[in-house]
Amino acid sequence: MYRFRESAERLNSRISAAETGAERFFIHYWGADGRLPSNPAHKHSFFEACYVLRGTGTYRDAEALYELQSGVLFLSRPGVEHQITTEDGLAIVFVAFELDESGSEPEAAAAWRELERSAQPVRTDASGTPSALLWESLLTREDGRFPLPDGALPAAAFALLASLRTLFGAEPAGTAPASPRPSRLLRRAKRYIRDNLARPLSLSEVASALHLSERQLSRLFSGGIHESFSGYVRQERIREASRLLTLDELPIKAIAERTGFASVHYFTRMFRAAKGMPPGEFRKRSGAAPAE
Repeated sequence: MYRFRESAERLNSRISAAETGAERFFIHYWGADGRLPSNPAHKHSFFEACYVLRGTGTYRDAEALYELQSGVLFLSRPGVEHQITTEDGLAIVFVAFELDESGSEPEAAAAWRELERSAQPVRTDASGTPSALLWESLLTREDGRFPLPDGALPAAAFALLASLRTLFGAEPAGTAPASPRPSRLLRRAKRYIRDNLARPLSLSEVASALHLSERQLSRLFSGGIHESFSGYVRQERIREASRLLTLDELPIKAIAERTGFASVHYFTRMFRAAKGMPPGEFRKRSGAAPAE
């Protein structure tokens, strides 16, 4: 099983928020108890998710009663009175959180508001779900083996909280995965270009790497940054060459090769057209010493 107190202390000391570009969560507390007793009926102004690892009992959500046993995952919603009843105690982990709507995209905020209204509050056989496996990955085992590194905790915590929306019914089963947003695809294309400047870069190569058609990639650049694909590649080559010229380690021939120009002559011509001066003069004006 797990070191419950140590797990709770570790999580509370390291994770008070979790976020990506779409959602940001405030985490009020993490809990882990090897023998949680019954508690009085109460309510919260935030979500509280619980995962039963061992033991039996009942959970009341408003007027509905549910049986608790190993593998049950349940979600207490804001403003809903709830209560756990157990004779022998429960080995249970829990987390209290709420969405920071000001730091989240409107679609995510709307989905969590819908979850407040219409969630299925209990999943009776959740032990093999992504939510359960993510939760278990956050805990410290009794034998101390295979701990998740501290640096990985925030990402795993975010994945856990985000997975609860699907687990408790915010997204219907069978929903087709959303296509990547154009802005995300554009960032990926730019990153691929920057990472491969030393090589010839064709529209077909980059489109293939992103699983797009050449037409889609062209429209991504023209619509996203009002620049052609070839124009952006040339701009990035000049930008990186300018950066390297301010250093004194590389000769101009090496810089031309590193930034994907076929020859020093072609590099010089393109650089002069973009900067109004040849590379050597640019280097002198930047204050860098000429490379040997």
